[in-house]
Amino acid sequence: MSRRVVRQSKFRHVFGQAAKADQAYEDIRVSKVTWDSAFCAVNPKFLAIIVEAGGGGAFIVLPLAKTGRVDKNYPLVTGHTGPVLDIDWCPHNDNVIASASDDTTVMVWQIPDYTPVRNITEPVITLEGHSKRVGILSWHPTARNVLLSAGGDNVIIIWNVGTGEALLSLDDIHPDVIHSVCWNSNGSLLATTCKDKTLRIIDPRKSQVVAERFAAHEGMRPMRAVFTRLGHIFTTGFTRMSQRELGLWDPNNFEEPVALQEMDTSNGVLLPFYDPDSSIVYLCGKGDSSIRYFEITDEPPFVHYLNTFSSKEPQRGMGFMPKRGLDVSKCEIARFYKLHERKCEPIVMTVPRKSDLFQDDLYPDTPGPEPALEADEWLSGQDAEPVLISLKEGYVPPKHRELRITKRNILDARPPAGPRRSQSASDSPLSQHTLETLQEEMKALRERVQAQEERITALENMLCELVEGTD
Repeated sequence: MSRRVVRQSKFRHVFGQAAKADQAYEDIRVSKVTWDSAFCAVNPKFLAIIVEAGGGGAFIVLPLAKTGRVDKNYPLVTGHTGPVLDIDWCPHNDNVIASASDDTTVMVWQIPDYTPVRNITEPVITLEGHSKRVGILSWHPTARNVLLSAGGDNVIIIWNVGTGEALLSLDDIHPDVIHSVCWNSNGSLLATTCKDKTLRIIDPRKSQVVAERFAAHEGMRPMRAVFTRLGHIFTTGFTRMSQRELGLWDPNNFEEPVALQEMDTSNGVLLPFYDPDSSIVYLCGKGDSSIRYFEITDEPPFVHYLNTFSSKEPQRGMGFMPKRGLDVSKCEIARFYKLHERKCEPIVMTVPRKSDLFQDDLYPDTPGPEPALEADEWLSGQDAEPVLISLKEGYVPPKHRELRITKRNILDARPPAGPRRSQSASDSPLSQHTLETLQEEMKALRERVQAQEERITALENMLCELVEGTD
């Protein structure tokens, strides 16, 4: 009799567990907007959730430790004139978040470490360039202040948030609505899915499609795609008979899928959350009450089913914690923030281990908060892998770091148009003495402004330390 050989994997016994009731965030009016984004973004400091808002768009930002019932008057981030459709935390600054809205704008916000007294209404910068709603946001994984937005105008714009400029505009690649956009690990390529049923790999700096596959999934409903650690593309979509399906593709050979599996007949779009450190992909369907997870390897059948976390309540959206925000002492390898109608519930994925020691096989070095490149370096053609950190001693988020905007001077240097007067003695050029005096005054003024900015930063740091002391 032949014995069935069980595949060896340290992730075979990963199990999910909902947090206790007192660890949830209660009384949050989660947005009811019909849009296939996660509605939730989380980092090691804050939880952000898109909420219902009368006469505009808003989201709430809570410190992770502020569990329990949320006061109905808790300050919101409000500035958009239409519903907020997507939010994304900056990977290089835990106090900076971007929001995209139905009002065609993208706004970037600085969130203070202390709880604000009133609504935050002034973004650090507003990015205007789309002609229709903006529904997708994604920060560059390695370059500082580089943000991607995709809109209903079928255009992808890549911004330098530090200056407010549009670095690149990909406006003739997608003939229809863009459903998803994902960077690869070093931010040199994009994977996009579109209503025209085509999966594209794009080099954004050359504005070129380097590979594409039509009908990776044959159904008409939206498709999603993410890059894997090995450079493959993992996709979720629908068959012609409206069954949900997952696929794995090699961009160097799009003719045949590496793997293709049918799932079930539910009609909710499957949102894939991929962890490159463990190469596990978690599938969360909007309206589903379960999270299915698979390990992707280079051995057949390549996409290995691990398990399903099931609960009673359907999910309205889902937040996925970056690896540096996990509790390594409890062998936690993923943490989700599941949105219900009126609350947010953490769900922890754990690998059972008997030892209390740091499990270095579960926690390879992972991307940290430092960027590897400046925006201009990336735009000029440089690539760099993420700057990695060890989680052995646990991760402590850095103190509040301010996002500084340096807008380029776009004012025309030419003299104003208008009738020119004949030059009289009183209109003669400024004397050399006056010019030197003005330059000295300007220099003194700049020094005073710099001193004021340093004073403001020092006061903010003191305030943060006082708040932490009271906690």
